[in-house]
Amino acid sequence: MEPRTLESLAKHACAACGAQAQWNPTRGLLVCSFCGTEAPFTVDPSTGALVEHDLVKALRELPSEDRGWLAEKRTVQCQSCKAVSVFDVSRTGQNCDFCGSPSLLDYQEIKAPIRPQGILPFKVDQGKVREQMRGWFKGRWLAPSNLGARSLVDRVHGVYVPYWTFDAHAVCPWEAEAGHYYYTTENYRDNKGNPHTRQVRHVRWESASGEVRHFFDDDPVPGTQGLRHDLLKKIEPFAIAEVQGYDTAYLSGFVVEHYQIVLVDAAARSQDQMTGELRQMASAEVPGDTQRNLEIHPQFSGRTFKHVLVPVWILSFNYRTKLYQVLVNGYSGQIAGDYPLSPWKVFFLTVVILIVAIVVIAFVQE
Repeated sequence: MEPRTLESLAKHACAACGAQAQWNPTRGLLVCSFCGTEAPFTVDPSTGALVEHDLVKALRELPSEDRGWLAEKRTVQCQSCKAVSVFDVSRTGQNCDFCGSPSLLDYQEIKAPIRPQGILPFKVDQGKVREQMRGWFKGRWLAPSNLGARSLVDRVHGVYVPYWTFDAHAVCPWEAEAGHYYYTTENYRDNKGNPHTRQVRHVRWESASGEVRHFFDDDPVPGTQGLRHDLLKKIEPFAIAEVQGYDTAYLSGFVVEHYQIVLVDAAARSQDQMTGELRQMASAEVPGDTQRNLEIHPQFSGRTFKHVLVPVWILSFNYRTKLYQVLVNGYSGQIAGDYPLSPWKVFFLTVVILIVAIVVIAFVQE
């Protein structure tokens, strides 16, 4: 499936000049980009309550009141990365938010997604992110020398990325074979015929069983396919406990991405994640020194979910026809990304490693 984004359509007019105000993460205010007027903002109580939705019920029939939260819009598809974006029909000059390409063509309307229940506002501003990325590029010493000199950080933009979070009570019986080490003394002769003794390790296997009980709170699953999940994992966690009630004022000046991993698939991924964690918990409970044939039988109940938006600063750039991404957690400032490698620097590093290895081997043999 293709990543989809929409530009915030809600207008928050400046009280002084009437221009559109934008959310400023550093000040925690709506700030007019034309005259600088600041306006305090609080979430409307009528829209601010976070709700945990019953997962089983939702999978049978998604609540209709959570649909249809998009207004009239223009939908386009990037001809480079095939991402589908949605923005105000009056907006012009829009580039793809994922690869930066200006090659956008009209696309058919998409179905309205489930309405977000909450949003984690941007806390780290763009200026700080740009400075952080400059330092990050300087620290990539295997990257091409001209990479840090390019004005890459000027392309940084903020996106609210869709996440699903899941709660569940888990009861997980397990059984395994627990191995206990024991040692015996063995007599042997060396290559000169001299007698020696040594300790030989053995394993005594015994059956073991038990039960793990755990409550999973806000287990996260990204709803995006426009960003690499391995990079997102590196900038997690997002402070889900700090999520605010959904309100369009937080979106002003930013882009929102449509989720592309639907609820049923996200629920399955969450269950896989929970099962993996339960296996680790069960493994930790197996007595003895080693183990084998661990079997777990997880049972989940009280499963609920939320759909929330989290802040991510994105830098996408092409280097010799390949696309790279650098991501920054818009709340904590955690950074992760990939970058091209300089063939010459990699070559010289390999030569140095080989020389050091040869010197070490020669020194040991002397």
